[in-house]
Amino acid sequence: MDEAWVVGARGVGCLGWKGGGALPHISGVADDVRQRCRSLGVRSLQLQFTDILGVVKHVTVPIAQLDKALSGAVIVDGSALEGFVRTRESDMYLRPDPRTFSTFPWKAHTAAAAPGPSGHGRQDEPPAVTTSQTGRLICDLYNLDGEAYAGDPRHALRRACAAAEGMGFTPMVGAEPEFFLFRRDAAGRASTETNDLASYFDMGPLDMGEGVREEIVATVEEMGFDIASSHHEAAPGQHEVDFKYSDALAIADDLITFRLVARSIAAGRGLHATFMPKPLGDVNGSGLHIHVSLFHGADNAFHDPDAADGLSGVARQFLAGVLVHARGFTAVTNPLVNSYKRLVPGYEAPIFATWSQRDHSPLVRVPARRGVGTRIELRSPDPSCNPYLALAAIIAAGLDGLQHNLEPPRQTGAAVYRMSAEERQDLGIVPLPGNLEEALAAMETDVVVQEALGEHITSRFTEAKRIEWDYYRRQVHKWEIDQYLSAF
Repeated sequence: MDEAWVVGARGVGCLGWKGGGALPHISGVADDVRQRCRSLGVRSLQLQFTDILGVVKHVTVPIAQLDKALSGAVIVDGSALEGFVRTRESDMYLRPDPRTFSTFPWKAHTAAAAPGPSGHGRQDEPPAVTTSQTGRLICDLYNLDGEAYAGDPRHALRRACAAAEGMGFTPMVGAEPEFFLFRRDAAGRASTETNDLASYFDMGPLDMGEGVREEIVATVEEMGFDIASSHHEAAPGQHEVDFKYSDALAIADDLITFRLVARSIAAGRGLHATFMPKPLGDVNGSGLHIHVSLFHGADNAFHDPDAADGLSGVARQFLAGVLVHARGFTAVTNPLVNSYKRLVPGYEAPIFATWSQRDHSPLVRVPARRGVGTRIELRSPDPSCNPYLALAAIIAAGLDGLQHNLEPPRQTGAAVYRMSAEERQDLGIVPLPGNLEEALAAMETDVVVQEALGEHITSRFTEAKRIEWDYYRRQVHKWEIDQYLSAF
């Protein structure tokens, strides 16, 4: 995604705010929201927030409640953020970030695009254009006393960005979410039958999902996204959309929105979009490659024109921190039981904490671009993660490398797969966790990752994931029946 690595102009910023009411320094932005709602004919407003597991929640208010919403006076039950490990109910204020205002274009433009027999929208009937739209604002959650709610994932990322800014840096992020488009069966249920047999960078007629992917991209661009490119991925039915980079909070907001839009557009075309990491066992899984750099003002702090490889000491130390804490943050970047079906040999996903400036197989790749585009690419995360928590953990890991002047080990790349276990051990090369239980155990010994999430989120996240793991390990799966029932 080298072409995506240009300075963006969105500038959402990562710092939070305290006290009641709307953000004091962007009251003009709130006025702009009011004007846009009037001009667009918005009749209702979705106030969105995200639970610890990355699931989007929302409450809808009529447009007559816009001023109340913008003032941060709408109250919700904060226990809804804790996934399926709910504790006590506790009221929280929703404080919208006015800079996240958008509308859902498909509600106005694709309502009549019913799927035809082929699974694609009918081309013989123009879509009905409705006269009203639904607006959207992404919110932070605050306690009734005005303090940020400790269980709000968005606030965890704000804290990580604030820590970087306290060291003089602004984290900048790009993202490459991958997903599958599957057909639905006669009852409308999602299947694992792909709608094409295309492969990497193929185009129509092989890439039958191209039109759906283009509609997804057009929709998110209408919502204000900066998209660099999109293409068919390696597996049949698999697609990738590359985001131009921006500040970390804006990218996390976009990833949450992108998943919602992709599913909605696909459903309107008779398909199902899934961000499940490994829905098919014999092809590549879906990743979420994360590109990161630190900026000091307008300058990329990862670039050093005098260094032989163009990488600054800041870049090397940040990279070293990411490698050191990779095992510790894997439960956050790869949060499902299914995530670890992707992190296996033979399918292009990394399984060791290594780095390289040449190969495409290690955990961390350093793309060739230098200058403003100097960055590292973390290749292990998958698109099922909560992006607020994942980016918070990654940034905290890199900053720990700066704080302790860490140096990365020598580059290995694909060579690590030819080494013996003893050779890897001598070089300090560790494998990524092999399953969710192992990842949780690593997270529970990594103080940096725990501090990045905060005590509240760490405890609720690990509790929820241990329930998930325990439920999984007690199931008898079809493979076991097929393998053992007749043999023993």
